[in-house]
Formats: sequence, structure tokens, C-alpha cells
Amino acid sequence: MGDKIEVTCCGRTRTYPKGITLESISKDFMGDYPHDIILAKTDNKLRELFKHVNHSCEIEFVTVGEKVGHQTYTRTATMLMAKAVADVVGKGHEHKVIVQYSMGKGYYCELKSDVPLNEALIGRIKARMDVLVAKDLPIRKRTINTDEAIQVFADAHMYDKENLFKYRRSSKVNIYALDDMEDYNYGYMAPSTGYIRHYELYLYDEGFVLQMPDLASPDTLSAFAPSHKLFNVLKQSVRWGEMLDVSTVGDLNDVITHGRMNDLILVQEALQEKNLAEIAEQISGLKKRVVLIAGPSSSGKTTFSHRLSIQLRAHGMKPHPIPVDDYFIDRSKTPLDEHGKPNFECLGALDVDLFNEHMSALLRGERVEMPTFNFITGKREFKGNYKQIGREDILVIEGIHGLNDALTYSLHKDSKFKIYISALTQLNVDEHNRIPTTDGRLIRRIVRDAAKRGASCTRTIAMWDSVRRGEEENIFPFQEEADAMFNSTLIYELAVLKQYAEPQLFSIKKGQPEYDEAKRLLKFLDYFLGISSENIPKNSILREFIGNSCFQV
Repeated sequence: MGDKIEVTCCGRTRTYPKGITLESISKDFMGDYPHDIILAKTDNKLRELFKHVNHSCEIEFVTVGEKVGHQTYTRTATMLMAKAVADVVGKGHEHKVIVQYSMGKGYYCELKSDVPLNEALIGRIKARMDVLVAKDLPIRKRTINTDEAIQVFADAHMYDKENLFKYRRSSKVNIYALDDMEDYNYGYMAPSTGYIRHYELYLYDEGFVLQMPDLASPDTLSAFAPSHKLFNVLKQSVRWGEMLDVSTVGDLNDVITHGRMNDLILVQEALQEKNLAEIAEQISGLKKRVVLIAGPSSSGKTTFSHRLSIQLRAHGMKPHPIPVDDYFIDRSKTPLDEHGKPNFECLGALDVDLFNEHMSALLRGERVEMPTFNFITGKREFKGNYKQIGREDILVIEGIHGLNDALTYSLHKDSKFKIYISALTQLNVDEHNRIPTTDGRLIRRIVRDAAKRGASCTRTIAMWDSVRRGEEENIFPFQEEADAMFNSTLIYELAVLKQYAEPQLFSIKKGQPEYDEAKRLLKFLDYFLGISSENIPKNSILREFIGNSCFQV
């Protein structure tokens, strides 16, 4: 039996030759899983399928229908696309393909080249992807010294990666090869191109979209349905980054090491304030009485509402900020989701009738005792906080459901001005590895929840998937109905949040269900040089998460 091992999976034990790959074993268990297998866990440790198994163990396979499996799929599809572009455009032409941000169910990319981007070129790139998938080419992984990686990427003219690894603390780097192209990928990869079966390319704006399956429907490709308003906000944010000469993590680290961080902070904050002033001017011109601010978790809605209120006052108006969170029903009465866990993101978690009663009364000029929700005790409290507004005053209401008219059913539609706010990350790790907006928001929430809501990092990560599902159901479907959009991300913020988040993430121990996610986020934060928070203005949106804000947040 020295050349044999026993593998237990899905309640069954089978014997295999020692040294067999996880991919080979996976073929015997495909029927036990609802979606395509793309990774494995051996003895509760994530591993790529090309890895060999040399001892008896328990295996649990990971599919594209799970978060880490879906991330692996999109990462591999991105490398496939970059390889196809190199094959089609790169012959005799300098080129650079940049993965900019999420768009619909895929990634919006830009091609820097003297070859014109048009439908014909997109068709050729897609055809080349099809060929590479049909060939089922292996994706090979090798570990090299960091200095060697820097030289590899310099020779390949991948200067973003060369710059990134100048700040690499680890002495080793994992790089992947697809045919004759080597690249760095932030995370696990599929073992071959044949695993990428669903994708499409669409020409859009000045670039193109690589459309991929959604996590909720990993076996199908949904129709391309771009959010034009959101796209324009993302595009503006990218241009701001280019104006500041900070498009990647390596660029940000350069700013830090050259002592230019304070200028970057001041300019970025000024750009946000300029955007706020423009929104306030728009509201002033329309004579609205109710401003509704909505966005996903940890977008900075509370600070934004206070800062917008100041801008509205500068335009001669008298605003009254009102957080919808204060209308949460008691935590013990919160509706449960399909997994039996409290669903804090649904409309039913709010006392909608009381909220409408209070808002209508305020607009009629009546005096109302406003509630406050205690996030420590999980109960709504009344502490004698009375509010009464004048006939020309306006309400500035912030909460995740603000764009949904069901929240404000008693208020006339013509009285409302809707604003969508989100932390839309404009910074990339490098040209092919984007920073997911959800990661930035999760790190914000980990820091805030630990400091202000009495929630451990473990609890925040455990709840995050439920939070994300709630956003997909209750926020994103309404975002294009907004009259204005605001990106609350600060290009420098992860260099600050790093110091606050890392101790929380290190508190999660091996064996806990949240360990893999904590480890991934720690690896991600390791790309950043850390900076002090002392020069961050007291009214910054970032202060909502790290503390010491001049507002009550």
C-alpha cells in the first residue's frame, strides 16, 4: 500500500495511486456537485487542482458557485483574455490591456495600442479565446525570487507589476504561465483554459467588457446590461487617479516613499468636496424638500449626508440629516433570511410605517420625537430628541433603501432627490488585477464594526455574504434611478485602513470558518505601505470608519 493512498470525499472513500492530481480525483466526484469544480480543500486547506496528493486525506471540492471558486474563474478568464489580446494585437504592436473595474456581470477593460478597437478586433479576440479554450492549455505555476519576478515583468514591459514587487515584503512570488505568456495573478487559478466555458466580449464606450457568469448563476451568461450612470462615475474616478498619477498600488507606494502623501490627501479630499458642491447646487436649483441618500454597506452614507448638509447650507438651505438606521426594529424581531440568519439588509428590518409617519409629520411642520438605534443593545431608544422643521427646510435622509420608493411611500415623488453613494475603488493592484469594490467596503466595515458596533472581525466576515445578498436585492436594482451618484472611495484609504484592519484579521485563527477570507485580506493588505491617519481631515469620509470625526457618526 506504500504506493497507494485513500481519499475520502462526499462520504465515500476511494483508493488512488500516490502522487495523483486533485484534478484527476475531481473527475470521480463531479456528479456530487451542482456546478463545475475548480478548486479543492484537502484537510480544510485550499489548493489548486494541479497539485498532487501524496498522502491519505479528506477532500472537499470547491465549485464556481462558491465565492472563492467564482473568483478563481474570473481571474482565469481575465488571464485568458489578456493572452488572446497579446496573440491578436501584440504581433508587431505595442499594447497594454488594463482591467479597470466591474461592469454589469463582467470587467470593463481598456486597450492601449495603435491598433483601433472596433467590433472586428473584438471578434478576433473572442475567436482567439475560443481557440485557447478548445486547446485546453495548461496554466502552469512557478515560484521565483522577488528580484527575479521584477526582472521578468520588466522584460515583458509589465511595468505596473515591476513597480508592485519593488515593495514586496516576501522573498518569493508565484507567477503563472499560459503558453508563452507569464503573468502575476492575485489568488488561485484554474488548472487549464478548458475550465473557462462561459464568457463574451462587448465593445463599450472607449473599451470593452469581458462578460462572465454571476456568482448566483455560475453556469449561464446573462445579457449585457450596462449601468450607464454608474459607469460614468467610475470613469470619472479613474481619470482622477490618472490626474493624480496614482492608478495602481505601486503608484500609491511611490507617493508614500517620496513624501508626497499629504498633498495627495488634500487634493483627493478637495475633489470629493467639489463633487459634493456640484450635487448641492443641483438640489438647490430643483427646490426639492427631501434628499434621499442610499448605497451599500460601508459607503460612508452618514458622513456624506452631513457634508452635503453643509454644502446645502452654503446654498442658502436649511437641511436636517436623518439616518434611516435609527428606524431599525429591535434586533430580536429582525426577519430571518433563507439561511435562518437575521436579515438586517431587507426593508422588513425597518419600521417603515413609523418612518413615514415621522417624515410626513416633519414636512407638515409638526414636532416629532426622533428615535436612536443602539447598535450595542440592538434596541431602538427614545431619549427626548425632538425635531421640528420650517416650511423651507429640507430632510436629508440616508439609508440603504433610500432609492426604493417603498421606503418613502407617503412622500410625493416630485419632492424627492435621490443620490446613490458607493465606495467604488479606482485603484488597481496592477493592470490585470483589480481591487474589488466589495473588498474595500468589507475592510472599512471590519474597522468600523470593531470600534463602534461591538462586533468582532469574525462576526463581520461571517455576515458579509448575507450583507452582499441584501445589496443585490435591495440596493443595486435601484441605483440607475438616482438623480446623482457619488464615489466615496479615497485613493489613499487602504494605506490607512491597513493599520486598523490587520490586528482584527490576525485575531481569526486557523480552523475557524472565516480564516481563509481573513488570510486573503491580509495578503491583499500586504501590498500596501501603511501611513498615519494624523493628516486626514476631521470631516473626511474615512473618519467614519477610523474615528475622530467632527460629525456624530
